[in-house]
Amino acid sequence: MLTTKHLPGLAVAALVAAVAFIVESLVKNNTPLVVSPLVVAVVLGALISNFGLLPETCRIGLGFSARNLLRLGIVVLGLQLSFAQVRELGAPGLALVIIVVTITFAGTQWLGKKMGLSHGLSLLVATGFSICGASAIAAMRPVSDADDDEMTYAIALVTICGTLAIFVLPPVGEIIGFSGAQFGSWVGASVHDVAQTVATAASGNENAQHGAIVVKLTRVMLLAPLVAGVSFTRRRKLNRTLATQPDKSQAKLPSLMPLFIVGFLAAVTVNSVFNLPNSVLADAKTIEKSLLACALVGLGAGVDARKLRRVGSRPLALGLISWVLIATLSAIGVALLNIS
Repeated sequence: MLTTKHLPGLAVAALVAAVAFIVESLVKNNTPLVVSPLVVAVVLGALISNFGLLPETCRIGLGFSARNLLRLGIVVLGLQLSFAQVRELGAPGLALVIIVVTITFAGTQWLGKKMGLSHGLSLLVATGFSICGASAIAAMRPVSDADDDEMTYAIALVTICGTLAIFVLPPVGEIIGFSGAQFGSWVGASVHDVAQTVATAASGNENAQHGAIVVKLTRVMLLAPLVAGVSFTRRRKLNRTLATQPDKSQAKLPSLMPLFIVGFLAAVTVNSVFNLPNSVLADAKTIEKSLLACALVGLGAGVDARKLRRVGSRPLALGLISWVLIATLSAIGVALLNIS
């Protein structure tokens, strides 16, 4: 329940989120780079916490922001999607998206395990690279066993690789002969964050940009079944553990279907059934980004930089391999399925 004790932390979250949007605007207007305000928000949250600039009275409100505003932001994200996008993509495009997401998600987790990384970190990296970067990582964290530090590392990895994609994919696309909608489909299937997808596809024509957005948003729609599947699997494992180890009866079981994922699907349905005005969708996009930015300030504030340093370079190697994996799979899929 929201009380006056939450207000200082919520105020800090809102202030830092506003700074994150200012940074995004400055970078966008003065450089060719694309910086997500969500990434800036989590970094700023971690910085003010690790440099001792955060009063303890703000912790309660920041925790509320990290939990509740995060879930609300994911629900509003659903208004950016519709089932019509899947129909527009067609069977070949849908097959491409499902195959690429499935192999990247499973393969990244398998590789993370082989590299000795924690299940939580491997899961978040796999989610961010296979779906939609920081937003997907934030959505998966509540049903995972990952901590704030692992979430921050995963976001850092998708940011680095997504930024590299803006500069690497256009010349590589020319070399392998991708152009127009074919290039856009490759970009939409392989680049992580939506903003990075738009920036990468901008080097092509209108067909490339449109194709990239449609494929990318279809990937985002897979966020709901992915989170629900992980939640169900984790619940089943915990139930088996409780059956053999009754002393762990206090363990909290994740929901079969997290409520915020139900809300996400409801929002997608609303946008599919009703012809919402562009002005409403634009406002919803602003609200969604603002809520998620505030939430990621709270999540960033829970990060311990000393733990991040102890993790080492293995997560970076995992991120780079996952990026190459999804880009390669997407290129092969676009070529074999004759996406055009």
